[in-house]
Amino acid sequence: MARIPCLSLLAFLCAFAPLREILPASSAEPPLAIRNATVETLAAAGRIENGMFYSAKGYRVTLPPTGWRVDAGQRADLTLRGAAQPSGMVVDATCTGRESTRPLDVLARHLTFGLTRRDVLENGTSTVGGREAAHSVVRGLAEGRTVTVEALVVRAEPCVHDFLYVAPSEAFDGGRPAFRALVESFALEPRR
Repeated sequence: MARIPCLSLLAFLCAFAPLREILPASSAEPPLAIRNATVETLAAAGRIENGMFYSAKGYRVTLPPTGWRVDAGQRADLTLRGAAQPSGMVVDATCTGRESTRPLDVLARHLTFGLTRRDVLENGTSTVGGREAAHSVVRGLAEGRTVTVEALVVRAEPCVHDFLYVAPSEAFDGGRPAFRALVESFALEPRR
């Protein structure tokens, strides 16, 4: 995604949908913006073939096989919504600007700006697609709700790739395996 000037979690989330659509008042209420993606609606960001998302920015990820729906009308390359639970995942790459020169841990922290009453649960590095990635898991308040956010940022020149998973804290562990599988499937592809 193009980095948002205020670089806050709430602004980031609002770039692909209001937080209230990801985290509805009750888990029985379906998110408002969920819809199935078509190849045509994803044309600018990439395409989906055989359960894989191929970004026009030169990478691919495997979509979770069940429990998630693509929301194709957003600014990020790929936005997924929990089909049965209020949660969301975002995958995006920024391939221009100063991000490629900034430290990865700083970029990862930017993805969680805006959370109040923050509790950093995990913070460090991991490997994504054979490259070093900054990784953090933060619990905090967003729009009055306790949420947990997992963020990873990896540099694969000329792009900086962001991976974000957000869910109500009590539901966070339920979607984390699908998020981890999506992140672990990241691979570079020729740019189109």
